[in-house]
Amino acid sequence: MPPQASQSQVKSNILRFLRSFLGIVRILQIVLGAGLWVTIAANKYEGSIHFVLFVAVLFWLLTLTLFFLTLLDRQDLVPLLGGERWLCTNLAHDVAAAALYLPAIGVMIYKTERNSYCNLDLYKHPCLYKVYLTAAVFACLGCLAYLLAVVYGACRKCRGEQTVI
Repeated sequence: MPPQASQSQVKSNILRFLRSFLGIVRILQIVLGAGLWVTIAANKYEGSIHFVLFVAVLFWLLTLTLFFLTLLDRQDLVPLLGGERWLCTNLAHDVAAAALYLPAIGVMIYKTERNSYCNLDLYKHPCLYKVYLTAAVFACLGCLAYLLAVVYGACRKCRGEQTVI
């Protein structure tokens, strides 16, 4: 096969994935996950916020990996999880992410409520209320993006399809 035909096929696959529903959702997951962990990591945090940061960074890295493997059509390189199992692998990833994002949302809402007293105009001390509120919004939107991917992957799996796009 001439190199030009191969390059045009790769470019076509990349564009097809980026325009697909899952490609768009993966980009949203990456952006929202990065927003969550950067918001938390850029400020002072303690206690249960470590769990939120762990979930955000772990699934940001895993989603980034799934995104690039699918984008470059290299899922066959993943032993045991790639090839024909790639749709199930993506579905399991999205279910796990959504399941762990839910308690992370709970932690962020709890921390936001605990710091709501410093939302007053007259309060002059440093306060993390706005940081926690922003992180809670990122966590909720990120969880929603993973739930959308779960529904999409489950529908494809129920129809008997083997590919993610």
